[in-house]
Amino acid sequence: MNDFELDVINGLSHSPRFLPCKYLYDERGSDLFEQICETKDYYVTRADLELHETQLPKISQLIGPNAHIIEFGSGAGTKTQQLLASLTTPRAYTPIEISPTALALSVEALQASFPALDIIPLEADYTQDIDPDDLSLDPPASRRVVYFPGSTIGNFTREEALGFLQRMAKIAQKNGAVLVGVDLVKPVDQLLRAYDDDEGITAQFNKNLLARLKEELGAELDLDAFEHEARFNPVLNRIEMHLVAKTPTTIVVANQRFDFAVGETIHTESSHKYTIEDFQNLAAQAGLKAEQVWLDGEARFSMHYLVPKP
Repeated sequence: MNDFELDVINGLSHSPRFLPCKYLYDERGSDLFEQICETKDYYVTRADLELHETQLPKISQLIGPNAHIIEFGSGAGTKTQQLLASLTTPRAYTPIEISPTALALSVEALQASFPALDIIPLEADYTQDIDPDDLSLDPPASRRVVYFPGSTIGNFTREEALGFLQRMAKIAQKNGAVLVGVDLVKPVDQLLRAYDDDEGITAQFNKNLLARLKEELGAELDLDAFEHEARFNPVLNRIEMHLVAKTPTTIVVANQRFDFAVGETIHTESSHKYTIEDFQNLAAQAGLKAEQVWLDGEARFSMHYLVPKP
């Protein structure tokens, strides 16, 4: 039994039922997410790119010369390219990625754009502890900056986000920094539109997870028995994606049967939203002090420059 099957059985056996959001992003899921980013109501990607374009001179000035940029994820996209291009004589760039294929593609793309830059990939799961010594350079950089753009930190619970920030602080070390993107609280109707577009692309993205169960695990299920739903949870300040049973239905996987009543759901993803103060308080619990924060023009999205507390 592989990890996917084990996680599916564990999630469907849980109450309430859930499936880990990482399984949304197979090849088709990733393609659909790219389409979501182009929809008129999904503001996150545009706001993040706008912030980078307008604030990079200030961000790069704060980072300074001879820095070692350590990105959680295999970044070869626009934001990573923009950041590296804005820096003064960066010492090195290290993408950390669990997928060797994604890591190799990232390195290939960045080496073509930055032939003089020392690119040192690390194949590892960045959601787990990473030994800071694995990132040592000779000669050393002036500082380490852990870079985590986008809004992925919102996919973690507050407890998970706290642990994640603690791991980033450990890697940054005392003279380093953490540069992290955070989506902000905004009107509920705007949030719901962003996660349930009129074109139905987010619905396809969410239901693709059920298609993976059928195709990869041989699960018996009726795709048409479920529909996508985005909900706002005001207690936890987050958008939740659910697959909701429209009729009584059953999923059978690995000879285990899971019955669903009408209205019963599978929780597939959460996206926590923060105020600036709330996120900075969370960072403080992780031993990080907020040194600077930048916003896009409509104050929808933020980028935080955090340094370890003395």
